[in-house]
This record gives sequence, C-alpha cells and structure tokens, in this order.
Amino acid sequence: MSASAATPAAATPARPATAAELTATRKAGWGYTLLGVTRLMVGFTFLWAFLDKTFGLGFATPPEGAWLNGGSPTAGFLGGSIEGGNPFADVWSVFLSINPLTDVLFMLGLLGVGLAFMLGIGTRVAAVSAAAMHTLMYLAAFPMSTNPLYDTHLLLAVAVLAMAGLAAGDHIGLGRQWSRLVRGNRFLI
Repeated sequence: MSASAATPAAATPARPATAAELTATRKAGWGYTLLGVTRLMVGFTFLWAFLDKTFGLGFATPPEGAWLNGGSPTAGFLGGSIEGGNPFADVWSVFLSINPLTDVLFMLGLLGVGLAFMLGIGTRVAAVSAAAMHTLMYLAAFPMSTNPLYDTHLLLAVAVLAMAGLAAGDHIGLGRQWSRLVRGNRFLI
C-alpha cells in the first residue's frame, strides 16, 4: 500500500455558520421538542380515556359505568348520536349491534395509541389509528352544535398524521431506538 493511500485526504476547513443558519437550527430544535411534547399530550389523552373508561375514575366515566363493572365505553356516545339525528345513524347502529366487539376494538385503540404515543414507538401505525378514531368520533358527533362543519376531532386527526410524517417519536421518545429495532419494517416506525 502506498503512503498516499494510507493518509486521509486533507479535510476542507468548515465555514462558520451564518446567523440565519443558527436561528433555523434553534427553531427546528425548539419546534421538534414541542412536537414531542404534543405527542406526549395526545398520547396521555388516549391513555387517560382508556383508564377512565376501564376503571370509572369519576371524570368522564362514573364508577358504575366502568367497563370493568359492565358498562359500555361506546354505547352512550353512539346511542346519543343515533337519537340526535346523526346522518350516519345506520352505521352507528351496526357498530352497536356488534357490541361488545365494538367496545373491545375501541378500548384496544385507546390503549395502543396512548402507549405508542407516550413511548414514541410505532407512531405511524398509532397516528393512522388515532386519525381513524378521531374521524369516526367527528362523524358520530355530526352535525356540530358550535360549527356546522368542523370540530377539534378533525384538527387532531390531521395533527397526529403530521406527527407521523415528522417522526415525532424521535423527539422526547424512543423513536430512534425503535426505528433501529424494526428497520426492515418501515410501517412499524
């Protein structure tokens, strides 16, 4: 081997970062940190709903309505939609007709999305699941009483998809480690 092949090529000196580049880096770091915090908040919202509906902690679900006490986490909301003249009442009637399967799927969705977002793992699958759940909740609450077309369920459906696209699990979460673990299965990231 020749001496020239063994020595590394001369490195070009790095130019100092401009003020605009430093500001952009600070903003991106701050923005992604906030994205991670937002992911945690959405995850906690799903996880809390699961816990409250399972155990009847007395917030949205009274103890006697707890899933563990025989209550249905979906019957009240869907039943109210049907009684309220929801244009999709026939769809909700089908979901209610297959209860307790509807309850199990809903509760697994709350738990799965909540844990995945809290840990920052599987955010793509969790985001698609959360967006589907929020969209269904939006449709079940239709028509809106405060806005004829829009409510926060739609906002959250779009926000969780943005979290998946921006790898929100990598920020204040285990997303990077999870990505290495499932590297051959990108849909699991």
